[in-house]
Formats: sequence, C-alpha cells, structure tokens
Amino acid sequence: MQKARRRDPVPWTWEIPFAITVAILVVLSLGAQLGRAIANLLSGDGWTWAPRAELFSSLPGVLGGHADSGLTGAGHVAGAHLLWTCVIVVELGLIVAASWGVKVGMDRWGPNRLRGMASRAEVEELLGRSHLREVAPVVRPDLYGKKNSR
Repeated sequence: MQKARRRDPVPWTWEIPFAITVAILVVLSLGAQLGRAIANLLSGDGWTWAPRAELFSSLPGVLGGHADSGLTGAGHVAGAHLLWTCVIVVELGLIVAASWGVKVGMDRWGPNRLRGMASRAEVEELLGRSHLREVAPVVRPDLYGKKNSR
C-alpha cells in the first residue's frame, strides 16, 4: 500500500507547534542582535556582538533603543533611530527569507505538493522532438508513412 494512503493513528500534539514557535522566537531574537551589530557598525563603533551570557538578557534593552545593552567596553554606539531602523530591516529580511523557505518546503514536501510529476529529462524522452520524429510514421502514417509506389 502506498505511504500516502496510510493514516497515522497518532495525532500531532503540542510538541511540533511548540518547537516551531521556539525556533521563530530564537531567529527573531538573533535578528534583533544582528540588527544592533549592523547599527553599531554603521555608527563607527565596529562589529559588536553580545557575549553568549548576555545574548538574550540584553534583548529588552536593544528593543528599548539602547545599542550598548549587554556590551562591555562599547564606545560610540548607534542612536535609537539607527538601531530601530537596522533591527526592522534585518527582521523584515528574516521574515521574508523564512516565508520563502516555508513556501519552497511546502511546495516540495507539503500536503498539497504535486505528486507524480515527471522531470524535464523524462518529459523530453517521451514527448521531445526526437521521439516524436521516431514515432511519426506510426502516429501519422498518412503524412510520414512509407510512400506507396504506384
């Protein structure tokens, strides 16, 4: 029996949606830190990344407009407007990339994917010009069949 016709008697529970939610939150949190690093780089402070221990605990300060939150020895850090602009641009880029990745994944492996589609090589083998020229006498014997000599 085909796998697609089998039914899984065990329903999905909370684990998969929870894992997806956690992954989204981690990516958005790291995106805010990346936006802060880019803002500080543009303001002339250089590439600044929070230490691992301060990565998530400095997030409220970063979202509050403090580009030096969680950084040690930060010099001239970005202002609030540059910080928010960079964070928003990075977050929008991450959201667009994640949406594109989800769409590609759902088209490839999702429940509404096209099943049984032939590859380009298989289509060329069956419907290409070379194959049609080979079978032309069979398909249209009136046009391409052997000429009867009278």
